[in-house]
Amino acid sequence: MKLLIGNRNYSTWSLRPWLVMRHFEIPFEDEVFQLSGPDWREKIAARSPTGKVPVLIDGDLAVPETIAIIEYLAERFPDKAIWPSASRDRALARAAAAEMHAGFPALRQHAPMNLRASHPGKVDLDSVRRDLHRVEALWGDLLERSGGPFLFGGFSAADAMFAPLATRLRTYDLPVSDLAGRYVEAIYALPAFQDWLSLALHEPWIVDDDEIDVIQGRIAPGTLA
Repeated sequence: MKLLIGNRNYSTWSLRPWLVMRHFEIPFEDEVFQLSGPDWREKIAARSPTGKVPVLIDGDLAVPETIAIIEYLAERFPDKAIWPSASRDRALARAAAAEMHAGFPALRQHAPMNLRASHPGKVDLDSVRRDLHRVEALWGDLLERSGGPFLFGGFSAADAMFAPLATRLRTYDLPVSDLAGRYVEAIYALPAFQDWLSLALHEPWIVDDDEIDVIQGRIAPGTLA
């Protein structure tokens, strides 16, 4: 199998299925597409049914969309426990994953994932406060119920879905409870995440649209090195 992904430093949707495959030791190779530069959209469109990444290639099957990829992997490898084993937990995990897929628009807009960066104080807290309150409530309920360190005890697809949000909290030093902070630390300590992070830190590419200093007008596009 091959997973087509975007720049590791910025591509939240690529990180999610990659973590699932690496953590659960599903054999695969990846191929990175830059999310900037000449004709980058056309290059992805030539390989992706949706013109976006990630895409999982398994033989002659191309599966786009992160949640669809994760569900395909869960069916393809039922012994891997990609979702929690208990039906009640699976329902809650899928609900949390769906909420992450469709929700938290303020954090997406105002605090883009940037694994190489550290930008404390650069996000207006009023703009993301509602999302922070919701993620605190959601994580808090699930972690208290499971005992941690992950949302359902052991690492699952639900944690893969929230991993990019966890990185935003660290990159922008957003205020969260000790419980949420420990969950962020658990994500960062995951060996699969460390593998991704190591590769992201060595990427040379810059995507202006995901750089907070460019977004907020402190630096002109094309000037970051």
